[in-house]
Amino acid sequence: MSKDDTKDKSTRDTHYATLRRAVRDAKRERGEIPTPQQKRIKSNKDWKPPQLQPEQVFLYGLHTVRAALDNKERKLIKLSVTQNAFARLDIGEDPSALSFPVEFVSPQDIDKVLGPEAIHQGVMLETRPLPVRRLEALKKSPLLLVLDQVTDPHNVGAIMRSAVAFDAGAVITTQRHSPTESGVLAKSASGALELIPYIQIGNLAEALDELHRLGFQTIGLDSEGPAPLEGTFEGERVALVLGSEGKGLRQKTRETVTSLARLDMPGAIKSLNVSNAAAIALYATRQHLTRKS
Repeated sequence: MSKDDTKDKSTRDTHYATLRRAVRDAKRERGEIPTPQQKRIKSNKDWKPPQLQPEQVFLYGLHTVRAALDNKERKLIKLSVTQNAFARLDIGEDPSALSFPVEFVSPQDIDKVLGPEAIHQGVMLETRPLPVRRLEALKKSPLLLVLDQVTDPHNVGAIMRSAVAFDAGAVITTQRHSPTESGVLAKSASGALELIPYIQIGNLAEALDELHRLGFQTIGLDSEGPAPLEGTFEGERVALVLGSEGKGLRQKTRETVTSLARLDMPGAIKSLNVSNAAAIALYATRQHLTRKS
C-alpha cells in the first residue's frame, strides 16, 4: 500500500470515527444509551463544593453547555473545556475569536469544581442566572405547568424537557422547597432550561389567583381527583398544577385551583413519578387545546 493510500485510509477512518462519536453523543443526550462513567479524582472524601456567589452558576455536559452558548439571554463568564470536548462542541476552531474567555483544562480540573459525581463530559460553563420572568409576560401562552414544591432537580429537569416538547409557555414553581437554577437541574433538563422560562414565585396561591385573572383554568393533578383529566378541561388556556413527589398538592393549593382531576390508570400501579405524570398530563392538555384551536 502506498503512502497516499495509507493517508486516505487514515482520513476515512478519522471521518467515520467522528460520525460514530456524534451518533453516540446524540443517543446519550436523548437518554437512549448510558453515559460512561468518567475517571474520578481518587479522593472524594475531602472534596467540598465551592462557595458560589448569588449570581454564579456552573453548567456542564456537552448538550447543556451547547444550548446555553446558543441562548442570547445567557450572560457567559468563562468556558472551561478539554481539547477533545472543545472540538465536540463545534463552536469554531479559534477560541480567541469567541465572545467569552475559554480555558483549556483537564477533566480532573473540572472534577475539582463540580465534584466526583458530575458527568461533565469535559466541559464546564460559568454563567449568570437567566433573567427573572414575570407571570404577566405569560398571558399569551395557552399552556403552563405549575409545580407545588417539587424538590428533586432531576425530576424538575425531566419535567422541563416534557414542557418544551409539548410547547408549554413556562414552568412555574415556588422559591422555597424547589431547586434553583443549577448545573444538576440544567443537566437533567438537557438543554430545556434555555428554551422555557423557569419562574420561581413566593406565594403559590397568589400566583394561581393571578393566573385566573389572566384567563387560565388551573387544574390540580390528584390521584383522588373527582374526574378524569380529559373530562375536566373547560377553556382555551390551561395551567396544570402538580404536587411534590411524596405529599402531592398542599391543602391551600387544592383549595385555590379551578379544578382537581386525576389521571385514570387501569393497571395495578395507580401512581406515577411526577415527571411521568407531567408528560401524560401535558399530552392530554395539548390534545384538548389542539381541538379548541
